[in-house]
Amino acid sequence: MMRWGRGGSLRHSRLQVVLAVAAIATAVALPVVLVSVGGGVSSHELANLQNAGYQIVVSAGGVHGITHAHGYTDQLLGLQGVTAASPVLSITIDAFSTSGSVAPVLAEGVIPGQFAPTLGPAEAGLFPKPIVLGDPTDSIHFANGTYAGPATYDVLVSSPFANQYHVAQGSRVILSPVANRTLGTTYNVTGTFGVPPSVLGPTGAFAVLLPLSDLQAMTGLAGGSSVAPDAADTIQVSVAGSVATNPGALDNLRGEVQSLFPYYGVSSLTQEAQQLEAASGVLTGFYLALSSVGLTVGLLFLALVLLRRVEADRRSIGIRRALGVPSGSIAGEIVGGGALLASIGAAAGVAAGYLIVEALAKWASSAVQEAAQLAVFDPVLLGELVAAVIALSLLASGVATRAALRTEITEALR
Repeated sequence: MMRWGRGGSLRHSRLQVVLAVAAIATAVALPVVLVSVGGGVSSHELANLQNAGYQIVVSAGGVHGITHAHGYTDQLLGLQGVTAASPVLSITIDAFSTSGSVAPVLAEGVIPGQFAPTLGPAEAGLFPKPIVLGDPTDSIHFANGTYAGPATYDVLVSSPFANQYHVAQGSRVILSPVANRTLGTTYNVTGTFGVPPSVLGPTGAFAVLLPLSDLQAMTGLAGGSSVAPDAADTIQVSVAGSVATNPGALDNLRGEVQSLFPYYGVSSLTQEAQQLEAASGVLTGFYLALSSVGLTVGLLFLALVLLRRVEADRRSIGIRRALGVPSGSIAGEIVGGGALLASIGAAAGVAAGYLIVEALAKWASSAVQEAAQLAVFDPVLLGELVAAVIALSLLASGVATRAALRTEITEALR
Protein backbone atom coordinates (compact mmCIF):
# COMPACT_ATOMS: atom_id res chain seq x y z
CA MET A 1 0.00 0.00 0.00
CA MET A 2 2.83 2.46 0.77
CA ARG A 3 4.19 3.08 -2.73
CA TRP A 4 7.31 5.21 -3.24
CA GLY A 5 7.58 5.30 -7.05
CA ARG A 6 9.38 7.94 -9.06
CA GLY A 7 6.49 9.10 -11.18
CA GLY A 8 5.05 12.56 -10.83
CA SER A 9 1.69 10.99 -9.98
CA LEU A 10 3.14 9.76 -6.70
CA ARG A 11 4.75 13.01 -5.56
CA HIS A 12 1.65 14.23 -3.78
CA SER A 13 1.19 10.85 -2.10
CA ARG A 14 4.79 10.79 -0.93
CA LEU A 15 4.44 14.34 0.42
CA GLN A 16 1.42 13.26 2.43
CA VAL A 17 3.35 10.34 3.89
CA VAL A 18 6.30 12.57 4.81
CA LEU A 19 3.98 15.08 6.48
CA ALA A 20 2.26 12.30 8.42
CA VAL A 21 5.63 11.05 9.71
CA ALA A 22 6.67 14.61 10.56
CA ALA A 23 3.41 15.23 12.44
CA ILE A 24 3.86 12.10 14.55
CA ALA A 25 7.55 12.89 15.14
CA THR A 26 6.70 16.40 16.34
CA ALA A 27 3.99 15.05 18.62
CA VAL A 28 6.39 12.49 20.15
CA ALA A 29 9.30 14.93 20.54
CA LEU A 30 7.30 17.13 22.95
CA PRO A 31 6.68 14.47 25.62
CA VAL A 32 10.25 13.20 25.21
CA VAL A 33 11.59 16.66 26.10
CA LEU A 34 9.11 17.30 28.92
CA VAL A 35 9.32 13.88 30.55
CA SER A 36 13.10 13.49 30.27
CA VAL A 37 13.89 16.96 31.65
CA GLY A 38 11.13 16.91 34.28
CA GLY A 39 12.04 13.39 35.36
CA GLY A 40 15.73 14.25 35.49
CA VAL A 41 15.15 17.26 37.72
CA SER A 42 12.90 15.21 40.02
CA SER A 43 15.45 12.39 40.21
CA HIS A 44 18.18 14.90 41.03
CA GLU A 45 16.14 16.40 43.85
CA LEU A 46 15.28 12.96 45.21
CA ALA A 47 18.96 12.01 45.18
CA ASN A 48 19.78 15.19 47.10
CA LEU A 49 17.18 14.30 49.72
CA GLN A 50 18.46 10.76 50.05
CA ASN A 51 22.06 11.95 50.43
CA ALA A 52 21.33 14.78 52.86
CA GLY A 53 23.01 14.60 56.23
CA TYR A 54 19.88 15.70 58.08
CA GLN A 55 16.43 14.12 58.20
CA ILE A 56 14.12 16.72 59.81
CA VAL A 57 13.77 20.41 58.98
CA VAL A 58 12.20 23.13 61.13
CA SER A 59 11.15 26.20 59.15
CA ALA A 60 8.99 29.28 59.51
CA GLY A 61 7.06 31.57 57.23
CA GLY A 62 8.62 34.82 56.09
CA VAL A 63 12.28 35.79 56.00
CA HIS A 64 14.48 34.74 58.96
CA GLY A 65 11.30 33.63 60.73
CA ILE A 66 12.76 31.35 63.41
CA THR A 67 13.57 33.24 66.61
CA HIS A 68 15.62 32.12 69.64
CA ALA A 69 17.56 29.72 67.41
CA HIS A 70 20.29 28.96 69.96
CA GLY A 71 17.78 28.02 72.64
CA TYR A 72 15.77 25.85 70.27
CA THR A 73 18.95 24.06 69.24
CA ASP A 74 19.59 23.09 72.87
CA GLN A 75 16.00 21.84 73.20
CA LEU A 76 16.32 19.71 70.07
CA LEU A 77 19.58 18.19 71.25
CA GLY A 78 17.74 17.09 74.39
CA LEU A 79 15.43 14.82 72.39
CA GLN A 80 16.32 11.14 72.28
CA GLY A 81 17.57 10.16 68.82
CA VAL A 82 18.72 13.65 67.80
CA THR A 83 22.46 13.76 67.10
CA ALA A 84 22.80 17.32 65.73
CA ALA A 85 20.65 20.42 65.27
CA SER A 86 22.01 23.08 62.96
CA PRO A 87 20.29 26.48 62.70
CA VAL A 88 21.13 28.26 59.44
CA LEU A 89 20.74 31.97 58.70
CA SER A 90 21.23 33.06 55.07
CA ILE A 91 21.65 36.74 54.16
CA THR A 92 23.30 38.60 51.31
CA ILE A 93 26.03 40.94 52.54
CA ASP A 94 29.06 42.68 50.97
CA ALA A 95 32.66 41.50 51.18
CA PHE A 96 35.66 43.81 50.72
CA SER A 97 39.02 42.29 49.91
CA THR A 98 42.33 43.85 50.95
CA SER A 99 42.79 45.06 47.37
CA GLY A 100 39.69 47.21 47.72
CA SER A 101 37.39 45.06 45.58
CA VAL A 102 33.81 44.64 46.76
CA ALA A 103 31.35 41.88 45.89
CA PRO A 104 27.97 40.78 47.19
CA VAL A 105 28.19 37.37 48.84
CA LEU A 106 25.71 34.92 50.31
CA ALA A 107 26.55 34.68 54.01
CA GLU A 108 25.46 31.64 55.97
CA GLY A 109 25.58 31.80 59.75
CA VAL A 110 25.93 28.42 61.47
CA ILE A 111 26.95 26.79 64.71
CA PRO A 112 30.15 25.07 63.48
CA GLY A 113 29.96 21.98 65.66
CA GLN A 114 26.32 21.35 64.69
CA PHE A 115 26.62 22.28 61.02
CA ALA A 116 29.22 19.67 60.07
CA PRO A 117 27.19 16.57 61.13
CA THR A 118 24.19 17.70 59.04
CA LEU A 119 26.18 17.71 55.79
CA GLY A 120 25.57 14.84 53.41
CA PRO A 121 28.45 12.75 52.02
CA ALA A 122 28.79 14.89 48.88
CA GLU A 123 28.69 18.23 50.72
CA ALA A 124 30.94 17.11 53.57
CA GLY A 125 33.82 16.61 51.17
CA LEU A 126 33.63 20.25 50.12
CA PHE A 127 34.32 21.66 53.57
CA PRO A 128 37.55 21.54 55.60
CA LYS A 129 37.69 19.15 58.54
CA PRO A 130 37.25 20.40 61.13
CA ILE A 131 35.31 23.54 60.24
CA VAL A 132 37.48 26.14 61.94
CA LEU A 133 35.27 29.06 62.96
CA GLY A 134 36.42 29.69 66.50
CA ASP A 135 34.08 28.36 69.18
CA PRO A 136 32.43 25.15 67.87
CA THR A 137 29.34 25.73 70.04
CA ASP A 138 29.02 29.46 69.25
CA SER A 139 28.19 29.97 72.93
CA ILE A 140 31.03 32.25 73.99
CA HIS A 141 30.10 35.19 71.78
CA PHE A 142 26.39 34.42 72.12
CA ALA A 143 26.73 34.63 75.92
CA ASN A 144 23.22 33.46 76.76
CA GLY A 145 21.64 35.92 74.37
CA THR A 146 23.61 39.01 75.41
CA TYR A 147 26.14 38.76 72.53
CA ALA A 148 28.61 40.34 74.96
CA GLY A 149 31.24 37.62 74.72
CA PRO A 150 34.45 37.93 72.67
CA ALA A 151 34.12 37.04 68.97
CA THR A 152 36.88 35.30 67.03
CA TYR A 153 35.79 36.84 63.69
CA ASP A 154 36.73 33.77 61.68
CA VAL A 155 35.22 33.08 58.25
CA LEU A 156 35.35 30.45 55.51
CA VAL A 157 35.09 31.73 51.94
CA SER A 158 33.95 29.86 48.85
CA SER A 159 36.58 28.77 46.35
CA PRO A 160 35.08 30.86 43.48
CA PHE A 161 35.34 34.01 45.63
CA ALA A 162 38.82 33.07 46.81
CA ASN A 163 40.03 32.50 43.25
CA GLN A 164 38.44 35.67 41.91
CA TYR A 165 39.81 37.98 44.59
CA HIS A 166 43.02 36.10 45.46
CA VAL A 167 41.95 35.30 49.02
CA ALA A 168 43.60 32.42 50.87
CA GLN A 169 43.83 31.00 54.36
CA GLY A 170 45.40 33.65 56.56
CA SER A 171 44.01 36.53 54.49
CA ARG A 172 41.58 39.08 55.81
CA VAL A 173 38.30 40.32 54.40
CA ILE A 174 35.90 42.98 55.57
CA LEU A 175 32.25 41.92 55.81
CA SER A 176 29.53 44.55 55.92
CA PRO A 177 25.72 44.38 55.91
CA VAL A 178 25.69 47.17 53.30
CA ALA A 179 28.00 48.37 50.54
CA ASN A 180 29.93 50.60 52.93
CA ARG A 181 33.42 49.55 53.94
CA THR A 182 33.48 51.76 57.04
CA LEU A 183 30.50 49.86 58.52
CA GLY A 184 32.18 46.50 58.07
CA THR A 185 34.14 44.22 60.37
CA THR A 186 37.47 42.58 59.58
CA TYR A 187 37.40 38.77 59.54
CA ASN A 188 40.22 36.23 59.42
CA VAL A 189 39.97 33.70 56.58
CA THR A 190 40.51 30.26 58.12
CA GLY A 191 39.86 28.22 54.98
CA THR A 192 37.88 27.76 51.78
CA PHE A 193 35.06 25.47 50.71
CA GLY A 194 33.55 24.33 47.43
CA VAL A 195 30.13 25.46 46.23
CA PRO A 196 27.98 22.97 44.29
CA PRO A 197 24.58 24.27 43.08
CA SER A 198 22.81 21.79 45.39
CA VAL A 199 24.10 23.55 48.50
CA LEU A 200 23.84 27.28 47.99
CA GLY A 201 22.46 27.59 44.48
CA PRO A 202 24.02 29.20 41.39
CA THR A 203 23.71 32.70 42.89
CA GLY A 204 25.71 31.56 45.92
CA ALA A 205 28.98 30.96 44.06
CA PHE A 206 30.38 33.89 46.04
CA ALA A 207 29.62 32.75 49.57
CA VAL A 208 30.99 32.90 53.10
CA LEU A 209 30.40 30.78 56.19
CA LEU A 210 30.69 32.36 59.63
CA PRO A 211 29.41 31.80 63.18
CA LEU A 212 25.67 32.30 63.58
CA SER A 213 26.01 34.87 66.37
CA ASP A 214 28.46 36.95 64.29
CA LEU A 215 26.08 37.16 61.33
CA GLN A 216 23.12 37.91 63.60
CA ALA A 217 24.98 40.75 65.30
CA MET A 218 26.21 42.13 61.97
CA THR A 219 22.73 42.22 60.39
CA GLY A 220 20.69 43.35 63.40
CA LEU A 221 19.10 39.95 63.99
CA ALA A 222 20.76 39.30 67.35
CA GLY A 223 19.20 39.13 70.80
CA GLY A 224 18.55 42.85 71.00
CA SER A 225 16.37 42.86 67.89
CA SER A 226 12.70 43.48 68.60
CA VAL A 227 11.74 42.04 65.21
CA ALA A 228 13.57 38.71 65.11
CA PRO A 229 15.87 38.11 68.09
CA ASP A 230 18.40 35.30 67.57
CA ALA A 231 16.99 34.67 64.09
CA ALA A 232 17.48 31.77 61.67
CA ASP A 233 15.82 30.56 58.49
CA THR A 234 15.83 26.83 59.19
CA ILE A 235 17.03 24.31 61.75
CA GLN A 236 18.31 21.11 60.18
CA VAL A 237 18.10 18.10 62.48
CA SER A 238 20.25 15.00 62.09
CA VAL A 239 19.12 11.80 63.82
CA ALA A 240 20.69 8.50 64.82
CA GLY A 241 20.97 5.83 62.15
CA SER A 242 18.45 3.56 63.87
CA VAL A 243 15.86 6.34 63.61
CA ALA A 244 16.81 7.54 60.11
CA THR A 245 16.24 4.06 58.63
CA ASN A 246 12.96 3.48 60.47
CA PRO A 247 10.09 5.50 58.91
CA GLY A 248 7.87 4.96 61.96
CA ALA A 249 10.52 6.09 64.44
CA LEU A 250 11.40 9.06 62.25
CA ASP A 251 7.76 10.09 62.06
CA ASN A 252 7.42 9.80 65.85
CA LEU A 253 10.49 11.98 66.34
CA ARG A 254 9.13 14.50 63.85
CA GLY A 255 5.96 14.63 65.97
CA GLU A 256 8.04 15.33 69.09
CA VAL A 257 9.84 18.14 67.29
CA GLN A 258 6.53 19.55 66.10
CA SER A 259 5.21 19.56 69.67
CA LEU A 260 8.18 21.71 70.66
CA PHE A 261 7.47 24.18 67.85
CA PRO A 262 3.70 24.21 67.27
CA TYR A 263 3.86 27.44 65.26
CA TYR A 264 6.67 26.38 62.95
CA GLY A 265 6.66 24.00 60.03
CA VAL A 266 8.33 20.66 60.71
CA SER A 267 8.89 18.16 57.93
CA SER A 268 10.98 15.04 57.46
CA LEU A 269 12.89 14.19 54.32
CA THR A 270 10.77 11.04 54.04
CA GLN A 271 7.70 13.23 53.71
CA GLU A 272 9.44 15.53 51.27
CA ALA A 273 10.59 12.57 49.17
CA GLN A 274 7.06 11.13 49.10
CA GLN A 275 5.63 14.50 48.16
CA LEU A 276 8.26 14.98 45.46
CA GLU A 277 7.58 11.53 44.02
CA ALA A 278 3.84 12.23 43.99
CA ALA A 279 4.39 15.61 42.37
CA SER A 280 6.70 14.03 39.81
CA GLY A 281 4.01 11.48 38.94
CA VAL A 282 1.40 14.21 38.57
CA LEU A 283 3.72 16.27 36.38
CA THR A 284 4.50 13.27 34.18
CA GLY A 285 0.77 12.68 33.73
CA PHE A 286 0.29 16.36 32.95
CA TYR A 287 3.10 16.29 30.39
CA LEU A 288 1.59 13.26 28.66
CA ALA A 289 -1.90 14.79 28.75
CA LEU A 290 -0.53 18.00 27.25
CA SER A 291 1.24 16.00 24.58
CA SER A 292 -1.90 14.00 23.78
CA VAL A 293 -3.24 16.96 21.82
CA GLY A 294 -0.28 16.81 19.44
CA LEU A 295 -0.50 13.02 19.23
CA THR A 296 -4.19 13.25 18.39
CA VAL A 297 -3.49 15.67 15.56
CA GLY A 298 -0.66 13.47 14.26
CA LEU A 299 -2.80 10.32 14.32
CA LEU A 300 -5.70 12.11 12.64
CA PHE A 301 -3.33 13.19 9.90
CA LEU A 302 -2.15 9.59 9.59
CA ALA A 303 -5.76 8.42 9.29
CA LEU A 304 -6.40 10.96 6.53
CA VAL A 305 -3.28 9.85 4.65
CA LEU A 306 -4.35 6.19 4.86
CA LEU A 307 -7.87 7.07 3.73
CA ARG A 308 -6.48 8.99 0.76
CA ARG A 309 -4.28 6.03 -0.09
CA VAL A 310 -7.28 3.69 0.07
CA GLU A 311 -9.20 6.04 -2.18
CA ALA A 312 -6.30 6.16 -4.64
CA ASP A 313 -6.02 2.33 -4.63
CA ARG A 314 -9.78 1.78 -4.74
CA ARG A 315 -9.71 0.06 -8.13
CA SER A 316 -6.71 -2.12 -7.19
CA ILE A 317 -8.45 -3.18 -3.98
CA GLY A 318 -11.60 -4.06 -5.92
CA ILE A 319 -9.67 -6.22 -8.38
CA ARG A 320 -7.89 -8.07 -5.61
CA ARG A 321 -11.12 -8.71 -3.78
CA ALA A 322 -12.72 -9.95 -7.03
CA LEU A 323 -9.80 -12.35 -7.49
CA GLY A 324 -10.51 -13.77 -4.06
CA VAL A 325 -7.72 -12.17 -2.04
CA PRO A 326 -8.80 -12.53 1.63
CA SER A 327 -10.04 -9.40 3.38
CA GLY A 328 -7.57 -10.10 6.19
CA SER A 329 -4.67 -9.82 3.77
CA ILE A 330 -5.84 -6.42 2.53
CA ALA A 331 -6.50 -5.22 6.08
CA GLY A 332 -3.05 -6.47 7.16
CA GLU A 333 -1.35 -4.40 4.46
CA ILE A 334 -3.17 -1.25 5.52
CA VAL A 335 -2.54 -1.84 9.23
CA GLY A 336 1.09 -2.72 8.54
CA GLY A 337 1.58 0.42 6.48
CA GLY A 338 0.07 2.57 9.24
CA ALA A 339 2.20 0.89 11.92
CA LEU A 340 5.31 1.41 9.77
CA LEU A 341 4.63 5.12 9.42
CA ALA A 342 3.88 5.42 13.13
CA SER A 343 7.10 3.57 14.01
CA ILE A 344 9.21 5.80 11.77
CA GLY A 345 7.52 8.92 13.15
CA ALA A 346 7.89 7.79 16.77
CA ALA A 347 11.55 6.89 16.33
CA ALA A 348 12.20 10.23 14.63
CA GLY A 349 10.37 11.97 17.49
CA VAL A 350 12.53 10.30 20.14
CA ALA A 351 15.67 11.27 18.22
CA ALA A 352 14.41 14.84 17.75
CA GLY A 353 13.54 15.13 21.45
CA TYR A 354 17.02 13.94 22.42
CA LEU A 355 18.66 16.45 20.06
CA ILE A 356 16.48 19.27 21.39
CA VAL A 357 17.46 18.51 24.99
CA GLU A 358 21.14 18.34 24.02
CA ALA A 359 20.84 21.68 22.23
CA LEU A 360 19.17 23.24 25.26
CA ALA A 361 21.92 21.89 27.51
CA LYS A 362 24.56 23.62 25.36
CA TRP A 363 23.04 26.82 24.04
CA ALA A 364 20.04 27.84 26.17
CA SER A 365 20.06 30.28 29.09
CA SER A 366 21.91 29.20 32.24
CA ALA A 367 18.78 28.10 34.13
CA VAL A 368 17.49 26.07 31.18
CA GLN A 369 20.96 24.58 30.63
CA GLU A 370 21.10 23.41 34.23
CA ALA A 371 17.71 21.70 33.95
CA ALA A 372 18.47 20.17 30.55
CA GLN A 373 21.78 18.77 31.78
CA LEU A 374 19.88 16.80 34.41
CA ALA A 375 17.64 15.15 31.80
CA VAL A 376 17.20 11.39 32.10
CA PHE A 377 16.17 9.38 29.03
CA ASP A 378 14.46 6.37 30.55
CA PRO A 379 14.52 3.65 27.85
CA VAL A 380 11.54 1.87 29.40
CA LEU A 381 9.39 5.01 29.41
CA LEU A 382 10.48 5.98 25.91
CA GLY A 383 9.79 2.45 24.71
CA GLU A 384 6.31 2.58 26.24
CA LEU A 385 5.71 5.91 24.51
CA VAL A 386 6.73 4.49 21.11
CA ALA A 387 4.62 1.36 21.69
CA ALA A 388 1.63 3.53 22.64
CA VAL A 389 1.95 5.54 19.43
CA ILE A 390 2.14 2.37 17.35
CA ALA A 391 -0.85 0.92 19.19
CA LEU A 392 -2.85 4.10 18.63
CA SER A 393 -1.95 3.98 14.95
CA LEU A 394 -4.12 0.85 14.76
CA LEU A 395 -7.14 3.10 15.28
CA ALA A 396 -6.13 5.23 12.30
CA SER A 397 -5.46 2.10 10.26
CA GLY A 398 -8.82 0.68 11.36
CA VAL A 399 -10.65 3.65 9.87
CA ALA A 400 -8.88 3.17 6.52
CA THR A 401 -9.38 -0.62 6.63
CA ARG A 402 -13.10 -0.21 7.25
CA ALA A 403 -13.37 2.14 4.29
CA ALA A 404 -11.47 -0.31 2.05
CA LEU A 405 -13.54 -3.37 2.97
CA ARG A 406 -16.86 -1.56 2.75
CA THR A 407 -16.27 -0.58 -0.87
CA GLU A 408 -18.50 -2.59 -3.22
CA ILE A 409 -16.50 -4.64 -5.72
CA THR A 410 -18.71 -3.68 -8.65
CA GLU A 411 -18.45 -0.03 -7.73
CA ALA A 412 -14.67 -0.22 -7.37
CA LEU A 413 -14.31 -1.84 -10.80
CA ARG A 414 -16.58 0.63 -12.54
